Amino acid sequence: MAEALRIALAGLGTVGAGVIRLLAANGELIAARAGRPIAITAISARNRARDRGVDIAPFAWEDDMTALGERADVDVVVELVGGAEGPALALARRTLGSGKGLVTANKAMIAHHGMELARLAEEANGGRGAPLRFEAAVAGGIPALKGLAEGAAANRVQRIYGILNGTCNYILSAMEASGADFADMLAAAQDLGYAEADPAFDVEGTDAAHKLAILAAMGFGTTVDFPSVDAQGITAIRAADIAQAAALGHVIRLVSHAEMAATQEGTQTLFQRVAPCLVPCSHPLASVEGATNAVVIETDFAGRLLFEGAGAGEGPTASAVVADLIDIARGAALPAFGLPAAMLAPTAPADPGERRNRAYVRFTVADRPGVLALITAAMRDAGVSIESLIQQGRPDEGGEVLVAMVTHDAPERAVAHALALLEGAPDIAEPPLVMRLLD
Repeated sequence: MAEALRIALAGLGTVGAGVIRLLAANGELIAARAGRPIAITAISARNRARDRGVDIAPFAWEDDMTALGERADVDVVVELVGGAEGPALALARRTLGSGKGLVTANKAMIAHHGMELARLAEEANGGRGAPLRFEAAVAGGIPALKGLAEGAAANRVQRIYGILNGTCNYILSAMEASGADFADMLAAAQDLGYAEADPAFDVEGTDAAHKLAILAAMGFGTTVDFPSVDAQGITAIRAADIAQAAALGHVIRLVSHAEMAATQEGTQTLFQRVAPCLVPCSHPLASVEGATNAVVIETDFAGRLLFEGAGAGEGPTASAVVADLIDIARGAALPAFGLPAAMLAPTAPADPGERRNRAYVRFTVADRPGVLALITAAMRDAGVSIESLIQQGRPDEGGEVLVAMVTHDAPERAVAHALALLEGAPDIAEPPLVMRLLD
């Protein structure tokens, strides 16, 4: 058997410890599939003395994790530190600059600096290149990136959408089951370890937006454009919205959605959005519950491809990391985003106002005569037709009522115009909530 692929681990948290366990448990199987063993030679983390439940004594220790990128006994560095900047980015640059391979689970770093790192990887070793892999950065153990870059390689991708954040999906499906409001289910998710003490990164949509930007670049052959992702979270969703969605035959899910759109002039633009949507109960995404992730890829020849599984956690994420290492050990030479960096096309963001869909709009209003007429008049003046309307009292909250409506198919610009007409109206107690229907 060939000589071992020698790796260094930077970061020994849940996933790093999981990689050590996986290589120890399945080492023979991994070596047989990779064509050679995969061996850890060096490690680094913030605290050397911390008990991680794995034996780190056999591995060389580096206090400065960026030094892993230049060790003579390392072929590939595995970065599991996290963060878009700081030590993780410094390590990535030093590793690729030294001609060594890099495997990372760091979606923030790839979303912000993926193009730079892809170019560094291609320029390494005098232009011969060095591998850069990040399967674990998107949807944990689900091979979504591999599915795009390899399984669907002969297809034009038409649309990518799915559920990319397990924390939000757990909260929303728990709200469905319990009838509780967002704050209560967020606290439960924190108690169970599904949500961080500061959950903003997840519940405001940023985590899913990082992943969507990476998927879009891989699927459509564009440069990574995280700043253009329209990210909306789930913090404004109430138990009443969950109930209204159920009455309409839908569930609410935080859906990440990307597709290419043509302008009237014939140029291509890229639509990227993370937002809560009403999903029909008959749709595959409606049955995705708990902390599960799912990715749907729609293609011209292969049709609809659905990937579903654990989107985070020690085992699934470590599995994706080691799968990347197996590819490198085999000598796989695929560019980081499936195409050489120079072939990835900068693409202008799509204008969401041109998109047509049905919308769920919820208002919190004072319980006074004339409020419904005010809302319906604004919709009429903006050219938006109302399909259904429900008013629900909330006597425990000072006489406020919830008014929820579903519009007929209309341009998003028209719905936005209707809400602009209502801005500042004294009888509307808080900003309206808009969620599109995934039809």
